[in-house]
Amino acid sequence: MQGSDVAVAAIMYANNEVGTVQDIPALAAVAAGMGVPFHTDAVQAAGWLSLDVRELGVDSLAVSGHKLGAPKGVGLLYLRGGVPCEPLVHGGGQERGTRSGTENVAFAVALATALNLSAAGRVAGSTGTAEVRDRFIGQILERVPGALLTGHPVRRLPGIASFCLPGTSGESVLLELERRSIICSSGSACAAGSDEPSEVLTAMGIERSVAQTALRFSFGADTGAAALDTAADELVAAVERVKALGR
Repeated sequence: MQGSDVAVAAIMYANNEVGTVQDIPALAAVAAGMGVPFHTDAVQAAGWLSLDVRELGVDSLAVSGHKLGAPKGVGLLYLRGGVPCEPLVHGGGQERGTRSGTENVAFAVALATALNLSAAGRVAGSTGTAEVRDRFIGQILERVPGALLTGHPVRRLPGIASFCLPGTSGESVLLELERRSIICSSGSACAAGSDEPSEVLTAMGIERSVAQTALRFSFGADTGAAALDTAADELVAAVERVKALGR
């Protein structure tokens, strides 16, 4: 395959289900060597990882405002100068012909403010959150029999811890945790309501029956160790109760 055969290479900066972080600079360099434009979806990475497009070496990058505290419905697309882009919305020619329609100035200002605020505390927030995340992961792997950490053990977002719990019903554990005031998810919010196993997990080679036991915990920079200690205690109790009911 030659570079001329490929319109664009697109890789998520960080996965929204298991938290794995990709080596975007290395991947972008490979694409550049093939003459292929490189795009990264940085929606989940925003607020946690650097968005310096020069360091990343990308041709385009996308961010969604609601992940940073900006209103839902506003986003950002970075396009390197000279990169061709076919508009999805034609008409008035706003934004230099990239997207027609009147700009939502208030939302754009909100997103810019959110980006500035998140950048100011990003390093300290990421470091502190990664520490409590690792403590939480360690507790779950030690105290929940058979618990399987999904995603890369080290190259992962500070705010995501995801597991499979073989021998349980992921949905039953989820509901039991909700009863105990611990709110998590069984996978991507994009797939809410689906009883199919996560395509991310099955693509990683995890059996469908095991993938259906998945739980995903996500938390912010203000989540402390005490809160996650409580979550770990409740998860242990929830798994024990679900298993007991199954017996």
